Amino acid sequence: MSDNEQQDEKPFAVEKAKTGRAKCKKCKAVIEKDTIRIAKLVNSPFSEGKMKAWHHVDCLFDVFAKQRATTKRIDDPEDDIDGWNELSNDDKKIITDKLNEFENNTPYKNLKRQSTQSQAGPSSKKKKPSNDTEKTVDTSDISLNKNENKSSNNPDDSFRSFRRLCVDIANASAYTEKTACIKKMFQFGSSEDGFEGDILLWCKLLLPMATKRVYHLQSKQLIKLFSRIFGQHEDDMLEDYENGDIAETIMNFLEKNTAIQYAKKSILTLQEVDNFLNELTQLTTEDTQTAKFKSIIKRCTPNDLKMIIRFIKNDLRIKCGPKHVLEAIHEDAYRTYQHSNNLEEVVKKFTNKSEIRVSSTSASTSVSGKGKVALMTPVLPMLAEACKSVEMAIKKCPNGMLSEIKYDGERVQVHKNGNKFSYFSRSLKSVMPHKVTDFEKFIPKAFPNGDDLILDSEIIMTDRTTGQLLPFGSLGGKKTKDNPNINVCIFIFDCIYYNGVVLLNKTMKERRKILEKQMTIIPNRVMLSEVQEIHDPQDLSQMIAKVLRLGLEGLVLKPTHSIYEPGKRHWLKVKKDYLFDGAMADTVDLVVLGAWYGTGRKGGMKSIFLMGCYDEDNDIWLTVTKVHSGHDDDTLAKLQDQLKDMIKISKDPYLLPKWIKANNRMVPDFIAKDPKTQPVWEITGAEFTNQGCHTADSISIRFPRVTKIRDDKNWSTATTLKELKVLFSKSSDSIDFSLLAQSSDKKKKKTTLDHFLNINNDNSVDTDEQCENKNNENEIIDVENLIMNKKTSNNNSKAAFHAVIDNDSTGNTSNWIEDRKPINALPENAKPRSEKCDTKVKRKGILSKFCIILDDDIPINRRKVLKQKLTTLGAEVEKKNNSPSSNVTHIIHGINEITISELRIYELPLAKHVTESWIDAIETTSMLQNEKRYAVTLVGEYCSCSCTKK
Repeated sequence: MSDNEQQDEKPFAVEKAKTGRAKCKKCKAVIEKDTIRIAKLVNSPFSEGKMKAWHHVDCLFDVFAKQRATTKRIDDPEDDIDGWNELSNDDKKIITDKLNEFENNTPYKNLKRQSTQSQAGPSSKKKKPSNDTEKTVDTSDISLNKNENKSSNNPDDSFRSFRRLCVDIANASAYTEKTACIKKMFQFGSSEDGFEGDILLWCKLLLPMATKRVYHLQSKQLIKLFSRIFGQHEDDMLEDYENGDIAETIMNFLEKNTAIQYAKKSILTLQEVDNFLNELTQLTTEDTQTAKFKSIIKRCTPNDLKMIIRFIKNDLRIKCGPKHVLEAIHEDAYRTYQHSNNLEEVVKKFTNKSEIRVSSTSASTSVSGKGKVALMTPVLPMLAEACKSVEMAIKKCPNGMLSEIKYDGERVQVHKNGNKFSYFSRSLKSVMPHKVTDFEKFIPKAFPNGDDLILDSEIIMTDRTTGQLLPFGSLGGKKTKDNPNINVCIFIFDCIYYNGVVLLNKTMKERRKILEKQMTIIPNRVMLSEVQEIHDPQDLSQMIAKVLRLGLEGLVLKPTHSIYEPGKRHWLKVKKDYLFDGAMADTVDLVVLGAWYGTGRKGGMKSIFLMGCYDEDNDIWLTVTKVHSGHDDDTLAKLQDQLKDMIKISKDPYLLPKWIKANNRMVPDFIAKDPKTQPVWEITGAEFTNQGCHTADSISIRFPRVTKIRDDKNWSTATTLKELKVLFSKSSDSIDFSLLAQSSDKKKKKTTLDHFLNINNDNSVDTDEQCENKNNENEIIDVENLIMNKKTSNNNSKAAFHAVIDNDSTGNTSNWIEDRKPINALPENAKPRSEKCDTKVKRKGILSKFCIILDDDIPINRRKVLKQKLTTLGAEVEKKNNSPSSNVTHIIHGINEITISELRIYELPLAKHVTESWIDAIETTSMLQNEKRYAVTLVGEYCSCSCTKK
């Protein structure tokens, strides 16, 4: 073995025992098969090389406790143990827990420090490199300042200590455990003698997203750079990256490479890494970026480089945010950070570190002791949670609300300090200049007396000639640049700082009044958001219906007495896909045409899917949307096997088959071999859009999610291009606004409903008012039924009770869901639907004039579900027998094809034969569907009736 090979070897190794024959070198007992065993590399008596002396994990740490302080032990598992990265997380945790226990309970570390100090004299002859000393590395490319040289021997400044903390944080599952790990480090340090590092630097590196560094490097650019550095083929690295972790890919190829040397033990300091990252942000060309990476790789271990790449990607993969880190410093630190968003200032305030400098370039004002609001430093925006009903809004805003138009643009926080302007996005990043052009000219005109401002707003494209607001995604688009009548308009909806006065603790109503008083509207340039103060549920229902009819995104509801709380979700957002469990959302049945690899924990899996529809006129498949939400982990795992017949094309547009038309941006990693064999999924979204990214007449779906796997459908019964165009054109018209009206009436009619249900079991004689209320009984029950039965159909719940009121002159049906059935509250004269009633039932609903038979080719359990749906839709369901009624209009089948002989048993030449998907389509759209699309196919001889496809 060469000297270099000996130096490359790690002093320990780990694996699971393969045969169960090897014995532990300490206890001499057999190490059982599949048990974790750990080896210490010792000199081989048979050759000049090393051999592995295997131990039980506990036995090796017993050896460590008895050995001399200067003898090598495990300092960092990633650097010291060969095979560490091949272990599972659970196995790694066994060893790290044992290592932590050893460090906490053994005086070994202090003895080692004392021994090292005793050898520090210049005349000492015992100070020699150990057997595991790494090879000499050229450090001339990295310049260290005085502070770096001074702190290089401090374990609390070592990058290895930082990485070890990140491992502990990642392994901690609970929020409190993560905070406890950080708190322990900040209190006791790496050596447990007290923390001596730069706490601000630790916080900055633990929160890379808070530093807002921009590196101009995406994942594929990193692969391109490192393939050159390592002398590896770029395609090989891209293939490895399909597993979803760019940092792991680069680490793996660093270990494989022979073109560049790297350190075998981590010697980097946090200061070096921080300086490297700062300098990297200044580089924009490939040559300078490549040279910079080469300079630091010589001082990196593979795990060091992996962590540096994760800094560049702003994700350390430790599931740790500002709340975890700052609450480790002080319980109030995170709340202060929410107001100021100034990490440096917060750390200084709660650690009293005089050496931590705070920028003095921005004016700031304290906010009731909670922190400071600083001009030119973004404030965490106040957020909104989804509002699912009018009732929820009234409950959350008991004192009234400001109902504000939810503009379909981009959120922008405007800072004005005299003549200086800054614009921040929802994620607190600087907004691209072309999106906020000309605002510096118009905002001073809109606020003539406003010298210093922080405004919350939305920017959106408008057409000056029509006043029309353009849809989301049009900002910066080419079609807007070519049209002189289109420009960016800013809609101001809140003011949190005005001329030195912080308005965070002012109520929403007060802040609105300040805006109305101080702001001058500049048409189509600087506008005030449209609001309406609401206290009554009926007014809110009317407002929601109004904005949805206008095609707007929805509403934001703000309690009139609420203050501005940065980062809190105390506002409410109303969108049609939130209401009534999605009953008002846009829904379409699409075919899976392709798939992309996921990232992170979904790396290497097909987890993003290309959905499309069929163009019958041109015999081609078109793309409609990408979808990556709606499947749980178990379903996603099953789909990997179900979608095995897809062909890997790795986003190469030249490998697309002729049967599909897709834009280059929508070319997936995998494409279906045959789209007609692929599954059909129900896709639900906020709304249909027309943004030009997809080829189905540019129609797509915004915020798509999978809501159902349609095993009852195939490609021929999925939504076609023609049907998609109809759905798109009638999207706003198809909304069932009656749900809103009924919802707002519920509160007013509650007393009537309670009386009808006899909840209080009051047997007294009805008053005139009560008698009048009884006239509305059926209308109230219909309201409840429409909402509850819609929920039943979506959840495939079973209806537990159907009742008919005997003395009800109209004979209306009451349908109750199992978990919503009023216990002991039905009228005494209510009878189950299965019993005969003297009063003839008068049905209401889309299918009230239809009489339907369910064929035997539908499974029994499915027939029960369909019967419930048909009853809810108002249809009369007749049992299949030898003498069917001549009133039968439709016969529902569970299969797509039937024979003539099967058809003749009914002797109903005018009845139409359709598949069960016809019922599903009616229920989903609340509209009667054309039977031709759902008609069964006749096989064998043909008949002369009007029920078939010819």
